[in-house]
Amino acid sequence: MVLPWVPVRRKRDSLMRYLFSIVLITLSLVASRVAAHADEIEVDIQLFLAVDVSRSMTPRELEIQRRGYAEALVSDAVIKAIENGLLGRIAITYVEWAGSDSQRTIVDWTLVGDRAGMEDFASQLTVIFNPAMRRTSISGALDHAVESIKSNGFTSYRKVIDVSGDGPNNQGRPVLQAREDALAEGITINGLPLMTREGMGSQFHLEDLDEYYRHCVIGGPRSFVIPVLEWDAFPEAVRRKLVLELADRGLPVRRVAFEIQAPANYNCLIGELIWQRFQNDFFNP
Repeated sequence: MVLPWVPVRRKRDSLMRYLFSIVLITLSLVASRVAAHADEIEVDIQLFLAVDVSRSMTPRELEIQRRGYAEALVSDAVIKAIENGLLGRIAITYVEWAGSDSQRTIVDWTLVGDRAGMEDFASQLTVIFNPAMRRTSISGALDHAVESIKSNGFTSYRKVIDVSGDGPNNQGRPVLQAREDALAEGITINGLPLMTREGMGSQFHLEDLDEYYRHCVIGGPRSFVIPVLEWDAFPEAVRRKLVLELADRGLPVRRVAFEIQAPANYNCLIGELIWQRFQNDFFNP
């Protein structure tokens, strides 16, 4: 005779086995994540230097940028900021960008904790000077930087994308979308708008490029913009920017929701409109 409580016991045993399997799967996932993070090197900051090399930049300007960064990176103030960090080491990379699919790594992710390490990093910037590339896609640079940070083998509370550029986004997806995705990863974006007028393509220049960067590009905790009006001031602007980033002592902010909408009176698609106008004038003179 089958007792009436037997099916209930079987259901209970089946439920217990199911719950036990869920617990095992959860523990396995947690263990794998812990193991993955254990392989990562902890640093004070992950700093992605994204440097514009679009065709509007002259060879002279491209060289000034490289030499300016090399000079600023080995300055006493920057070395001191690194050494005074909680861990005394940072992860840094230098990548040049132009169009949406045009990113060129000049120096890959490097662990730096002293002057010798930074001097080695900086020396690689001036070994060879590469030519410019076409178009301007800040969104492409941000997307590339985010993926690079996620897979670089380092971990830190502070993650920064440092974007320099001489014009607004005119290729790829809208820059606000790329910014939103970067902020969602807990990454801060700082800007170094280059408001010089030496290069060609004056039709693409934006008189208020600093405001464009402020409203449409930068974001995250303690983000900032430092405009460069003259090339003579470039090395000092880079040095100041690096010190502000490296010496940040604010509490870490992770995955915070930020308001990413630009003011109603600022058009963050201005670069795309300028490009469209240029295309229309070119093909319909």
